[in-house]
Amino acid sequence: MNIRSVFQAARPQPVGTHDAFAADVIAGLTARPKTLPAKYFYDLAGSALFERITALPEYYPTRSEIAILREHAPAIASMFPPGSALIEFGSGSSRKARILLSAAASVAAYVPVDISGDFLQQDLIQLERDLPHLVVHPLVADFTKTFAIPAELAALPRVGFFPGSTIGNFEPAEAAAFLHHIGDMLGAGALLLVGVDLVKDEATLYRAYNDAAGVTAKFNLNLLARINRELGADFDLAAFVHRAFFNAAQSRIEMHLVSTRPQKVWINGIDIDFASGETIHTENSYKYTIESFQALARSAGWSPIEAFSDGLFAVHALRR
Repeated sequence: MNIRSVFQAARPQPVGTHDAFAADVIAGLTARPKTLPAKYFYDLAGSALFERITALPEYYPTRSEIAILREHAPAIASMFPPGSALIEFGSGSSRKARILLSAAASVAAYVPVDISGDFLQQDLIQLERDLPHLVVHPLVADFTKTFAIPAELAALPRVGFFPGSTIGNFEPAEAAAFLHHIGDMLGAGALLLVGVDLVKDEATLYRAYNDAAGVTAKFNLNLLARINRELGADFDLAAFVHRAFFNAAQSRIEMHLVSTRPQKVWINGIDIDFASGETIHTENSYKYTIESFQALARSAGWSPIEAFSDGLFAVHALRR
């Protein structure tokens, strides 16, 4: 199936339009404390910056998850039902899915779902070249909301794939609700693979989100640059700095953008005031133990099958 034609067919139905983006930004920046949804990190520039983050020496999650998938790909692939559709939620780069697709010859289709259409298109053109036998049906959509499985694939058994410890960006109750939502979309008996970052020493966690090269800081600040680009705002990026720290009580990394001076920012017809030292909370990344995540999964209607781990990261196999 031609990726360009499928992608163009998918584009008229994107989720996360400028109207929704503007509404979420205004709601978050007029709240107390100020927040912005982490899902908006991933425009084309943000997605490219995140790809750079995954290659940094301090950032272990991607290396760990890829190593786990490579080591256990045959065992994981053996769980896939014949003729299945692999549905990746928030795909970004398909490099992790490629490991499973190469090991699971029985997969008939790959459905990457991502809010960043431009990055999705770039990545999947290359995937078409590498795996020309595979039916690929990209969907430009907000994977946290209900979206329609392509009609021609609706009858296939479904395997969900949610890598990258993105589940940690949800509050625990929201994570359980999201896992339940995925279960409703995939159906009874479905398999789900979830990448989860594990609790570990604070120094390792701190370095992973405060890299020496400052790429994570650029990634965080790009959210303000995106608001400027797409909503015509006038954020002075030099007047904000990146801050990330481990909140031990909540078992999460928090990322913030800190205003370095009193200032006023114009966004979409509204003036937003910032005090010196006031922050915009841009992301949480919750860290779990094997047991605590399995308990969360059970609460959302999933039965743990197996957890593949290297001690830093885990890939959980769950059955609906």
